[in-house]
Amino acid sequence: MARPRVRLVVTADDFGYCPRRDEGIVEAFLAGAVTSVSLLVNGSAAGSAAELARRHRIPTGLHANLSEGRPVGPARHGASSLIGSEGFFLGKMGFRRAVAAGEVILSQVREELEAQLSRFRELLGRDPTHVDGHQHVHVLPGVCRVFAQALQACGVRFTRLPLERGVDGCAWLEAPARDFAGALEQDASAAIGPFVHHGLRWTDVFVGLSTCGRHMSAHRVMEALTRALEGSACPGRRAALHPRRPRLQEARRGVRQQSHSGSLSGALATVTLADS
Repeated sequence: MARPRVRLVVTADDFGYCPRRDEGIVEAFLAGAVTSVSLLVNGSAAGSAAELARRHRIPTGLHANLSEGRPVGPARHGASSLIGSEGFFLGKMGFRRAVAAGEVILSQVREELEAQLSRFRELLGRDPTHVDGHQHVHVLPGVCRVFAQALQACGVRFTRLPLERGVDGCAWLEAPARDFAGALEQDASAAIGPFVHHGLRWTDVFVGLSTCGRHMSAHRVMEALTRALEGSACPGRRAALHPRRPRLQEARRGVRQQSHSGSLSGALATVTLADS
């Protein structure tokens, strides 16, 4: 029996974060290393990034952001459970703590998601090819349900489910990254029900948590991808990969408190196995 054919799709996250990062993403796309992007519509360079996507015909999805920078919806103009006293989102862990404490009003989450989808259409002139969550906010309890509802309402079918096998065995990950991965696994598992109910689809295998941080290397990326594909030779299997790039000094305009501000771009790689 012939081995399944592997198709690799690489989506760079955080498009629109800043011009220097966007230049690196476009360079990778033109070189064939990246095949699509996820756009931060509240990023400081969202407008110029959208122009780059149109110019180079880059398949583009929405990187829904509820944790960094300023909102684009009604929360931007007044008091909201999504923002702090200075008008910025609550940050990667701040938003998670607020969700856990029941302090986030889910109707306001829906409003912000709809506003970001609308802003995406204004920038690109079409719907996103996919929608995922910046820092995986889209799988948080409660948030995952309104996220799925919003995507179903606008006709977007594809998202991301950040479940990666074998992360606990990655000795190079620092303790905070391992703890975050463990909590994320629980949230992502619980999000499956709402995602299925609202007709969303996602990669069957995800790689990205084990390839984060300062100890990431090309060798470890390949190790993670190989590990993810072991035992996944059935047609239709996919894997996702989220590598990082070397540290750069970037202006934090529009989006602040970036937990991986040293990376030139994030990337999500999807490997699809199909009958050859």
